[in-house]
Amino acid sequence: MKLNYDRKSKDPTYFIQVGIRNGKKVTTKNIERIGKHSELLKITDDPLEFAKKKVKEYNDKIKTSKVEYHLTLNFDEKLINSGNTVSESTCSNIGYFYLKKIYDSLELEDYFKTICKGKKICFNPDLINMTLTLFRILNPGSKLHTMNHLHELYGKFDISHQDILRFMDILNDNYDGYLNHLFDASNKIIKRNTSVCYFDCTNFYFEKEEEDGDVYDEVTGELIKGLLKYGLSKEHRPNPIVQMGLFMDGDGIPLSMCINSGSDGESLCAVPSEKKLLDMFKNKDIIYCSDAGLGYSDIRLFNDFAGRRFVVTQSIKKLSETLKTAVFNDYDYHFYKDDKKMSLKFMQTFDKSLKENREYYDGYIYKSIPVDKEIELGLFKTKKGKNGKTIKVKDKGTLKQRIIVTYSRKMAEYQKTIRLGQIERAKKILDNMDPETFKKGPNDVKRFIKSDQKNTYYLDEERIKEEAKYDGYYAIATNIFDMKEKEIIAIQSRRYKIEDCFRILKTHFNSRPVYHRLRSRIKAHFLICYTALLIYRLLEVKLDKNGTHFSQYQILETLKNMNVVNCQNIYHQACYTGSDVLDSLEQLFGLRLNRKYYLPKILNQYLKKL
Repeated sequence: MKLNYDRKSKDPTYFIQVGIRNGKKVTTKNIERIGKHSELLKITDDPLEFAKKKVKEYNDKIKTSKVEYHLTLNFDEKLINSGNTVSESTCSNIGYFYLKKIYDSLELEDYFKTICKGKKICFNPDLINMTLTLFRILNPGSKLHTMNHLHELYGKFDISHQDILRFMDILNDNYDGYLNHLFDASNKIIKRNTSVCYFDCTNFYFEKEEEDGDVYDEVTGELIKGLLKYGLSKEHRPNPIVQMGLFMDGDGIPLSMCINSGSDGESLCAVPSEKKLLDMFKNKDIIYCSDAGLGYSDIRLFNDFAGRRFVVTQSIKKLSETLKTAVFNDYDYHFYKDDKKMSLKFMQTFDKSLKENREYYDGYIYKSIPVDKEIELGLFKTKKGKNGKTIKVKDKGTLKQRIIVTYSRKMAEYQKTIRLGQIERAKKILDNMDPETFKKGPNDVKRFIKSDQKNTYYLDEERIKEEAKYDGYYAIATNIFDMKEKEIIAIQSRRYKIEDCFRILKTHFNSRPVYHRLRSRIKAHFLICYTALLIYRLLEVKLDKNGTHFSQYQILETLKNMNVVNCQNIYHQACYTGSDVLDSLEQLFGLRLNRKYYLPKILNQYLKKL
């Protein structure tokens, strides 16, 4: 604040004036009238000195964060047309300051300076990467959507759409190096729990109808398979898809990822991706954990070497009759809580309404079955045929491993309820519609419908009875023998977190549908989504380690709602309320964003410190 008056006037009026920086321009505004020179002579012999003293007192109040503004409001004043077709919000988000704090800790500015050294580029790669990443978390959309909503973040972002596309090419060219850097930098923020590495795959669909063709490299003659291909999709969309394989650590934080053609089988990407991960870990011993679809024989064999181990879901239905007999045999089952022997029959028949049986209903029993001979596990391995195509062939379990089986009464009742609902739907199909019009799948309700030689359709009671046998059972295959069964079950039980990662990407970050066409832009798009997921998970884990846990909706909604509004270019006022999430964020980062009012220079200082 400074003193303002007309030095040429014989009777000047003294004002307290504030300087306001609006972008690159600085404007001034009188915020308080001290008085006329002639008026001040009635109370002091030196009006100028008196006015200077008032300005000093005002500046001292600012230092203690207590000032008074005397503003004049004209309720008839109209908005000035800004020249835009659509009106824009004057609110700016400052919640991204917390995310930027973590982003800066990843040391990406130095990384981009290194990889872009010597390149003639006229844009800031780190600024573009940060902007795209933060928008993917707070306001996800296309790159054009991001450009049209840059004003929603506090501060100035001087980037263009063409610069974004050029940056994405640079990001794709450094795909593996970028992922390695993110792991090394994130390990400095939170010590990564890499003793167990979880792996899973998912598909992302594209808003186009034709798939990519295969091309030959003009230099090497190598066949390069198109990225967008038609493949199996749970949503049954008639769009080409791309496959993402994701590795996650024990805390639910992503470790690495791979992008493959949508027509490739899931098992084909597991081993190559894990080899890259091991290089990143410098061949550290790990436990590989996945579902049954990624627990093929060749994957298990790879993780039975050089100190690596595996914990994968095992389908009981695909086991040999010998092993199935061992599963259903009421022998050697133990209760999880005290390891006492427990009868399978008792777990299936006890009265769940009795209070003393509640712990049995909420718990489970388990047993371990050693597999040290060539016994059919229902596994497959990938093999190249004479025509060069990859095929799946049955494989017998030649590894020394064990099957850990669990039984839960609560799970059995849940699965029974689901199946009864499916049976009712199958009955409606039989009563009202032609079953031939429905596509039959392994989990489709039509699997309970069977036809005879006269094309008469009826409920397959044998199929229903066969499926009911497996209610409540769950099996895990592992080559770990120096660990208790409950510890291995606990490892497998945390696999839900990787599904949670996919849900965040698809639901909260809108990573699909994808509108890019070029291979390089597609892979760069998923690198940006991966960075957003990494930053969010780091924030979530830091909050958990600080003793506070919140849902994804609670954290993201708080950050999105942290907007400030510009009040006559003098100060900013918070348009959000205090909350438990905000208190925890402040306790963790101490950015002082839990205030009602902010001077522009204070917010600018916060931004510069970040």
